[in-house]
Amino acid sequence: MNKYKDIHFEVSERKILLRIFDVVSVLLSLYLVGIVFKFNYFNISATNFYWTIVLGLYLNIIGSIFEMYNLQVASSQFQVIKSIILTTSTTVLVYLLTPVYTPILPTNRIQILIFFISIFIALFTWRMVYVRFFASNRFSKKVILICDNDQVKELVYGLESADPHYKVLGFVNSDSSNETKLNNVENIGINDLEKFVKENSISEIVIASQKTDGISVTLYNQLIHLLENGYIIREYTQVYESITYRIPVQYVSRDFYRYFPFSRSNQNHFYILFVRLLEIIISLLGLLIGAFLLPLVAIGNLIGNRGKLFYTQERVGKNGEVFTIVKFRTMIKNAENEGAVFATLNDSRVTPFGKILRKSRIDEFPQFYNILKGDMAVIGPRPERPVFVNEIAAVMPFYETRHVIKPGLTGWAQVNYSYGETIDDSLIKLQYDLYYIKHRSLFLDFNIMFKTLSTILFYRGQ
Repeated sequence: MNKYKDIHFEVSERKILLRIFDVVSVLLSLYLVGIVFKFNYFNISATNFYWTIVLGLYLNIIGSIFEMYNLQVASSQFQVIKSIILTTSTTVLVYLLTPVYTPILPTNRIQILIFFISIFIALFTWRMVYVRFFASNRFSKKVILICDNDQVKELVYGLESADPHYKVLGFVNSDSSNETKLNNVENIGINDLEKFVKENSISEIVIASQKTDGISVTLYNQLIHLLENGYIIREYTQVYESITYRIPVQYVSRDFYRYFPFSRSNQNHFYILFVRLLEIIISLLGLLIGAFLLPLVAIGNLIGNRGKLFYTQERVGKNGEVFTIVKFRTMIKNAENEGAVFATLNDSRVTPFGKILRKSRIDEFPQFYNILKGDMAVIGPRPERPVFVNEIAAVMPFYETRHVIKPGLTGWAQVNYSYGETIDDSLIKLQYDLYYIKHRSLFLDFNIMFKTLSTILFYRGQ
């Protein structure tokens, strides 16, 4: 058996670790403060144990909204401090304002300050320990790739950019082309594979070669021997999906449709009915909020846009059916006189007031009408224009798979990737959309809702 592997944490394990110790550190801090300072607002005892459960839920839910469990944020000292401040402030406010489930408001206001400081110091201390210790290289997952020479750069970047703790130390070239040289990624000879694995405490070997004849008998025998000694050998598409939460369609053959496992939720009548009822409630609430915002948007449009308030456009929906989407207008008049073009990140056609509407996502509120009608869902792939669907589908044979479910106001691609300006961007967003279709569930839906709230609160709309 393998005795040389270092300890490392998977992505899911790190997130569980963060969630558990966030709650444990806060409860421990409040317990100690209660003893030292006679802090009476939050007493932990058998009779009011549910207070701790509510506080733990608030921390996890609000922490998710403010990206406390985004590993990129959690590994950055500056970014995580910002998240801690926002999470602590909001958690304390919500906890104080829900006395039905939490202690009655204290008469001594200094106890509120102690409550806030205790939670902040607990989260800050634990998260600094995580950044300095658990997020350090000592707990990184060390990996070797077996791939074709021309794939190396893309594969290494795709894996390491998705998980800051995933380190590709070397690769075995499975074709006979010229060798690629990368910083910090060693080119390993086939005969040296087993020795390299043991000397560098490799945790996993990932096979990404698309050429079966590249796996020689010598290489195959070494892999079998490593497998027998307890080393993990995985196929690249499985690793990519588990780390990036995307489906790597560029590495899947044209038999994709035969093997693609659609989520059972897409045929689950209870799930579909529950989601539809939730969509009706959300769309009615969205239209009500939109009605209150309408006078302000109308005044802003009159001053900053000077034209029609609403904007309609054809989009492709479920099963390829075309419908008309409704939005608040954010671009200048006749923005597409020269034909349809992709909107860009800093599009010159967007008016100053339109930028405010886009950043705050207020321009999307009229789409709750489309959701109420049933043309769209709250969550799903972003509906695209017919002209772009035809253009993208011509170069991406899997693009039409997006249309097996309704398009959404928000979705897995929208909350995980920036604005799509090119065909390459569309490919990445397609990978996220296919991941959602494959793993669609209530848990993933609520995850997307939390991430959407983060997008709105951090003013990241585009």
